[in-house]
Amino acid sequence: MGTVIGNTIRARHVGKDIMAAFRTLVGGEVKEYTGMMAESREQALMRMKDRAEEMGADAVVGVRFQTSMILQGTAELLVYGTAVKIGRK
Repeated sequence: MGTVIGNTIRARHVGKDIMAAFRTLVGGEVKEYTGMMAESREQALMRMKDRAEEMGADAVVGVRFQTSMILQGTAELLVYGTAVKIGRK
């Protein structure tokens, strides 16, 4: 049926940046950003799913994620795939 996308653009948060900088000194997972990225992925996936449903698709195949910096301190998370209609035999 065609390509469907979902995306979100997020800006860094000063409070999270301070904690992340501290974690880079002591090591370990930067949980502040891990949570933000998980939330961003879910939001982008839901937007892609909504677009597929609007097209009348039953599923999305070949799903890919991509990130890119938009401005300093902001990043886009993009998810895309192919909307398909599942035929019945």
